[in-house]
Amino acid sequence: MVDLSIMSPVKILVSFHIEERLLDRVRGVDPSLEVLYDKALLGEPRYMNDQHGGPIERTPEQEERLREMMAEAEVLFGYVPRSYGREIERWFPKLKWNQSPSAGIGWAAKQLGWTETDIMFTTASGMHATPLAEFCLMAMLMFVKDYFLMAEEKGRRHWQRTCATELRTKTLAVVGLGSVGSEVAKVGQCMGMRVVGSKKHVDGVDPASVNVDTLYSPAELEPMLGEADFVVLIAPESEETRGLIGERELAIMKKGAVLINIARGSMVDEEALIRALESGHLGGAAIDVVSKEPLPPESPLWGIPRVIISPHSASTADTENEKLTEIFCDNLRRYLDGRPLRNLLDKELLY
Repeated sequence: MVDLSIMSPVKILVSFHIEERLLDRVRGVDPSLEVLYDKALLGEPRYMNDQHGGPIERTPEQEERLREMMAEAEVLFGYVPRSYGREIERWFPKLKWNQSPSAGIGWAAKQLGWTETDIMFTTASGMHATPLAEFCLMAMLMFVKDYFLMAEEKGRRHWQRTCATELRTKTLAVVGLGSVGSEVAKVGQCMGMRVVGSKKHVDGVDPASVNVDTLYSPAELEPMLGEADFVVLIAPESEETRGLIGERELAIMKKGAVLINIARGSMVDEEALIRALESGHLGGAAIDVVSKEPLPPESPLWGIPRVIISPHSASTADTENEKLTEIFCDNLRRYLDGRPLRNLLDKELLY
């Protein structure tokens, strides 16, 4: 336990846009905490809960102020400011713990050398489960109810009765049954779908505990893909998952199947995906992430019918900062008490 009565205050740098009432909630964890926050050092928010803010050019005085706060911070609540990430120990000499607003920081942490430091990193794992599962449900319903035909017919002001299908007749495959994947699977089961899925480690795991009818190992990816009408990608980014879905895997998928990617763009060979869509082998795609973000205007994906494009926003909801603050405050109490932190990043597994 940290005895704050005999130690200097724990200084917490908050490096993203957050409401004052939530900062007060952080301060309320312990009266001796010191919160460092200056929204003038952040880019202007472009939408509700825009944590990064738009591009910003700080004055030399602002940059010096930011560096002073980084040098004093024992805890970072937010993102490591861009341009400082590769020398985190230099710019954050007192940093012991970073609570990230993101769930998938493992690959970036490795690339930036953070996994070689003694700094603890915790993620927002689980926070985005509901909005991401709802995005997947929306996408699946748009395909089975043929929203695309409705939109086309509306544009033509044409009334012609037609016939759609039901989700309960379909099979959903979830690649990555963590907190989000399990929630996606649960939504599929609630809609009466047959749900299958894969996890990195399956020994001793009851399929029902992750809301699937059948559980596959990563080595069984191909047979799982072959039986699915909808494939949802939500595995962490790692050496094993980069390029996971390529020409071969897309060809194995059922003709007319739909790919939904809410993981990382690096998991899919984008050129192979475009070919599978243009040929008609795939019935469509819903993509929240792409290999290069923002998606370039010249990308063929913009013009392919039956492709839903979300600008890496499927996880963002108006409740996000509230939920993130709950996670941080719980972890802050644990940190002060010397107890294990929630969502601690495994620097080997990268999640």
